[in-house]
Amino acid sequence: MPMPDWARAHGAPLFSATIRTQPQDFRVEEDLPFEFSGDGEHDYLHVEKTGANTEWVSRQLARFAGVPARDVGYAGLKDRHAVTRQWFSVPRWHAPDWNVFVAEGVRLLEVRRHNRKLRRGAHRGNAFHIVLRGDAIEKHHEALAQRISVIRERGVPNYFGDQRFGRDGANVGLADDWAAGKRMPRHLRSLAISTARSLMFNERLEQRVQAGDWDRVLPGDVVNLDGSNSIFTADVVDADLEARCRALDLHPAGVLWGDGAPGAAEGHEAWVAALARARVEVGWRALRLRVTALEAAPSEDAIEIRFSLPSGAFATSVLREIAEVRDRAE
Repeated sequence: MPMPDWARAHGAPLFSATIRTQPQDFRVEEDLPFEFSGDGEHDYLHVEKTGANTEWVSRQLARFAGVPARDVGYAGLKDRHAVTRQWFSVPRWHAPDWNVFVAEGVRLLEVRRHNRKLRRGAHRGNAFHIVLRGDAIEKHHEALAQRISVIRERGVPNYFGDQRFGRDGANVGLADDWAAGKRMPRHLRSLAISTARSLMFNERLEQRVQAGDWDRVLPGDVVNLDGSNSIFTADVVDADLEARCRALDLHPAGVLWGDGAPGAAEGHEAWVAALARARVEVGWRALRLRVTALEAAPSEDAIEIRFSLPSGAFATSVLREIAEVRDRAE
């Protein structure tokens, strides 16, 4: 089933464009939030991969180092149809010589030492360099500059991207099967839960976008402090809170459904009941995404866009507020 075309906050797309015409058109660089200890039982490998899957690279590193694949760490899955730079941690049990490591589409940039395994979600965020290609883009340069300015000032709705839901929304069916009690392996169960929570979040966010208050704190909202997992409830919205919200220092937050979540999710009663039975913990996610270091360099038939996002955010949530984007990799 095709996923909804979620409501946009900043107006209709300015033009149509294609991304990932070639891997070099979509570049991602991971940002870790800590300094390396310089010693310890783990090699940290800074890897540039082109047209390669993160899990596949992880297995190649494990095979070379003679360790189980589960002991190789990485902070997040990166796009296959792209040029991405990310870190992997590998135990030094057999002191591998990384100078002779070879894998197709993989270039080793740097090796460091650290005393802890790299865990999922440990990165601070990602920097993106994306080329959008289309016809007669030069006609939209002025409108593009205005849209970029608005996004810098107000951010964008923090939707989960379509890739969360699988090709043609196939993961939604997986979530239905899980909620109906179908037994499945742990990784598919996790995917089903993630899909259900993400879709319900997007639907709630769309309601706020349509109401025009997705980027304002309302009385009773749960509020997320920008760049952190800290939340609090805004029983009263005063001038100081409004000013901090306008400055993108904090954002209204939406629920990630779990056992004891507030309110109702109309049309998803089976998912809600299954999440409660599974004792999935309630979570919160900012409704608004702050986009930093946003720059656009247009040419006749392409635009190079650069920006940085925190971990867990989707680049497509930014791009869709600019253009109607077709992903050549899909």
